[in-house]
Amino acid sequence: MFSNGLTCNLPFSCMSVTRDSGSDELLPNRMAREPVLLNVYDMYKINEYTSNIGLGVFHSGVEVYGTEYAYGGHQYPFTGIFEINPRDERDLGDQFRFRQTIHIGYTDFTEEEVKRIKNELGKEFRGDRYHLMNNNCNHFSGAFTKILCGQDIPPWVNRLAYFSSWVPFLERCLPKEWLMPMALQHSLNHRKDSTCSESSTSPY
Repeated sequence: MFSNGLTCNLPFSCMSVTRDSGSDELLPNRMAREPVLLNVYDMYKINEYTSNIGLGVFHSGVEVYGTEYAYGGHQYPFTGIFEINPRDERDLGDQFRFRQTIHIGYTDFTEEEVKRIKNELGKEFRGDRYHLMNNNCNHFSGAFTKILCGQDIPPWVNRLAYFSSWVPFLERCLPKEWLMPMALQHSLNHRKDSTCSESSTSPY
């Protein structure tokens, strides 16, 4: 539990996120009152498959301090969390359409602390652990907002998670690129390029 009374419900210890100085816990800065926003997008190509059963499929990201954080899947054992400009459909790809922004609450954490919390969440929300029903972008958004301001996202945003009988069908039918935001692919490419560059300059 944080000093402001927020409970950690994540599968790892919230107290493992610490300040650089000493062993103090990462405590909220009470002078900051930054809005925490949820940006919701229609995944309109997927919705062509699900509209017949009245089910909308949505992508979401958490906007705080002028950056939007979201989660997607890939095959590698490191974070699937990525950053985009808030509400920028072009960063996500052609299959995403911005729907609405929902005000979730306010956070007392500083911008630096928010980034460190995001990095800690990346240990749980790895790319290779993405699952359309059990561990998707909306699960990440809910986990992030619970830490930042003690509030979950609206249930309708992640309604797909409750339609388990349809998920295997969708996963078999949907092209992988429909589930991977373009910004995440760019992040992976950048990481690969950086790794290759470091390897080529190594004297060993």
